[in-house]
Formats: sequence, C-alpha cells, structure tokens
Amino acid sequence: MEHIELFFKSIFIDNMVFATFLGMCSYLAVSKKVATAVGLGAAVIFVLAITVPLNWLLDQYILKEGALVWLGEEYASYDLSFLSFIMFIATIATMVQLVEIVVEKFSPSLYNSLGIFLPLIAVNCAILGGSLFMQSRDIATLGLAFNYGVSSGIGWFLAILTIAAIREKIRYSNVPPALRGLGITFIITGLMAIGFMSFGGMLTGGDEPEVTKGTVVQEGDKEVSQVEQSVEDKQTLNITKVNE
Repeated sequence: MEHIELFFKSIFIDNMVFATFLGMCSYLAVSKKVATAVGLGAAVIFVLAITVPLNWLLDQYILKEGALVWLGEEYASYDLSFLSFIMFIATIATMVQLVEIVVEKFSPSLYNSLGIFLPLIAVNCAILGGSLFMQSRDIATLGLAFNYGVSSGIGWFLAILTIAAIREKIRYSNVPPALRGLGITFIITGLMAIGFMSFGGMLTGGDEPEVTKGTVVQEGDKEVSQVEQSVEDKQTLNITKVNE
C-alpha cells in the first residue's frame, strides 16, 4: 500500500512541474512536438529511476551523519552531508552522459531533435530535485527510492507530453497575437496545475477517523472507558439545558 500511495502521490499530487515547477526550461523548450517530448520524457524517467536509488545508497551509507559506521565504530561520528550536492550532481552527470551515448547510437534523429537539451538533463533541476526530495522526505528503503524516482519521472513525462499535445493543437487555433507562443503556454500550464491540485484528496478522501478508546476506570460494579463516560456527560448536560 505504501508503494501504491507513493506512486500516485508523486505523479499527480507532488508533480515535479505542476506542484514544484521544476524542470520548466526543458518543459517549455522541448514541448513543441509530441515526438520530441516523448523522447525527452523517457530519458528523464530513465535518469530519475537510476539516480534516485543510487543517491539513496550514497546518502544512507556515505553521506548522512553516522552512515560510515559500517567501516568501524571510529567512523560513527563522521558527517559528510555537506558533500550531498556535489555527489548527487556527479551521479546525475554520469547517467546523463550514458543516456546521451545510447540515444546518439540508436536514435540519431531524436538526438538531433533534442539538441542541447539532452546533455542539459544533467542540470535539469527536476533531476536534482528528485534526489534532494528523496533525502529531505526520509525515504525509508531502496525500493521506495526506486519507486519515487520512476513515479516522479512519469509525472514529469506526463506533464511535458500533455503540453506538447496541446501546443500542437493550438497551433491551428485563433489565439490572440499577444498570447501566441510562451504566453498561452504559461496560461495552459497554470490551468493544468490547478487541475492537478484537485488530486490532493485522492488518497485521503475516504478515510474515516479511528475511534480511540480511553483508559478504563472502575465505576461501581462495572468498568466504563473515559471516552464513553465523556459522551454520557455531554448528553446529560444537553438534556439539562433543554429542561431549563
């Protein structure tokens, strides 16, 4: 259940683009065609799926305070968390370089269409944001870290694919001259962000508060919980007020 909740929450509720507005540069620049958006979105999913678990391992076993205890008790007090940014970025840059080599080898047309934005995934704030959010939210296990990386990438992919499809359609629409280009794109992005905010109650809308029993106290020959006793006291008080 925890994996399912994290998966849907990362895609719809904490969407990288619509909730935190990360990765907007690539989102706006590469969303003119659906084919290009699909290629970049798939690359972002792959990079996030690899870098978030790797950075989780770095954080758990090297960077955080006390993480080096596995080397010996004398290393238990070491805190290398100040190296988080440089280590995370090094991991991300390595994976992006691998993605660039693979795309150039197997899909030269996609490589040419993405242009400079493919290597710029390394400095895409959505990629670094995924690792930093993983660290700040204390993701508990490697499996959850992988889940968070994949679902965050899918959320970003869904955002850029949606805006690319809309931009291809509105190209033939009668948009006011002052709003053509980035103007109408920003407006549509804002409207989609409002729409994604409506998913906020998706995982909590059906929850019912649990009734916690109070401590049991002895009253005469029977045991009465404090919760039941307080309810009876309120009912007696209401009856008294009505009689008055």
